[in-house]
Amino acid sequence: MELKSRGLETDPKLAIADGALGFWKALPQIFPTTRAQRCWVHKTINVLDKMPKSVRQQATGMMRDIYMAETKGRALKAYQVFIDSFDEKYPKAVACLQDDEEVLFSFYDMPAAHWQHIRSTNVIESVFATVRLRTKKTKGCCTRLATLTMVFKLVQEAEKGWRRLRGWRKLVLIREGRRFVDGVLQEETAA
Repeated sequence: MELKSRGLETDPKLAIADGALGFWKALPQIFPTTRAQRCWVHKTINVLDKMPKSVRQQATGMMRDIYMAETKGRALKAYQVFIDSFDEKYPKAVACLQDDEEVLFSFYDMPAAHWQHIRSTNVIESVFATVRLRTKKTKGCCTRLATLTMVFKLVQEAEKGWRRLRGWRKLVLIREGRRFVDGVLQEETAA
C-alpha cells in the first residue's frame, strides 16, 4: 500500500482483490473510505475447490448466475439458491462463499458499464503472470537495468491487447460521489 507515499492523496472509491489477507487488513487502515470488491473468479475457484468434481459444473453455473445477475436483488436471490442447494452436502464450500458476502456485491453500486472490469482481478494478473514467468526463466542472467527494460517491454506488448474501459466517462461521476444503484445513476431529487 505504498500508493500514499507515491502521491495518491484521495482514497480510491473501490479496491478489487483476491483473498490476499494482508491487502484486506491494510485497506481500511490506509484508505478508510475505500469500498472493497472481492474477485469473483478467485472466489469461484476457492468455492469449487471444496466441492467434488461431479457437481462443479452445476455449481459454476450457479455462481455465474450470482455475479452476472442484472440487479443486486437478483444476485442475492441466486446467492441464497446456491446456499440452499449446497449447504447440507458441502458446508465448507458454502462457508467459503459466505465468508466474503459483504464484499462480493460492491460492484452493483458502480456503473453497469464497469462491471465486467471490476468483478475480477484477472485482467491485471494475466499481465503480471507473463512478466513473472519471463523473469523467472531469465533469473540471474540479467542486470537490474536489463530486467527492468525487459519488464517494461513485456508490459508494453501486453498493453496492445487491453480492452478500453467501458463507460470511462462515468469515472467523473464516481469521483464526484454520485450514487449508482444496480449500475444505474440515481438522479437527485430537488427538496
